[in-house]
Amino acid sequence: MKAAGGLILIVEDHMAIAEMVGEFLEARGYEVDFARDGADALRLTAENTYDAIILDRTLPRLDGLDVCRRIRAEQRRSTPVLMLTARDTLDDKVTGLEAGADDYLTKPFAIQELEARIAVLIRRGRKAMGGGVLRVADLVLDPEAMTVHRDGMELHLSPTGFQLLSILMRESPRVVSRQEIEREIWKGESPDSDTLRSHLYNLRKTIDRPFDNPLLHTMQTAGYKVADLSGSKSARDSAQALAATPRYAEAAVSAH
Repeated sequence: MKAAGGLILIVEDHMAIAEMVGEFLEARGYEVDFARDGADALRLTAENTYDAIILDRTLPRLDGLDVCRRIRAEQRRSTPVLMLTARDTLDDKVTGLEAGADDYLTKPFAIQELEARIAVLIRRGRKAMGGGVLRVADLVLDPEAMTVHRDGMELHLSPTGFQLLSILMRESPRVVSRQEIEREIWKGESPDSDTLRSHLYNLRKTIDRPFDNPLLHTMQTAGYKVADLSGSKSARDSAQALAATPRYAEAAVSAH
């Protein structure tokens, strides 16, 4: 089960530091993942939804600045990032923040200050996520009012359906894996194989069935996404090609 404090990724090649920070945070109610280099960090951020990332600047294979830039630009993630480094000049700090970091803490550091900064970043990130209206084409979700509209029509979803749509619209147009969805909604306790499929069926029936342009898409072997593909010929061709494959067609039938 996901810890109450949140899920944090620690990207640090110095194992003594990583273990010390990880043990301290776990003792205070956080769940922790570890990456020892930049490439592993990008793999984990693509596979999982983290509440915060503690990112060392100097890393093997890919440095922290590049990792942060790619999390923002390529993965389109807004996960709070605390950059942790021995570089302490003003230029270093400015460069880190310009790369997309939300905060910057220099080594050596007090572990209590690190925890306090992480807690602030998580609270700020959750507040921003909860307050922003999400829009994809004519589909509008308001997290604060707990309402969904499409083409001006109010749609009614179950609590799980609303949470599922929130995840997909928040990450749009990125494909979200089944594992990510299950981890966020069911806190890592995987439901039976038909539960997510049933929720997707009901969600698609509500947000797509009455309208001409489908927005909820199943991507073969990859996951699901909410996106407007109507304006892109290549996207339409890709979707048609996927629908023509036996595995996708079977999934589409079960979800409709």
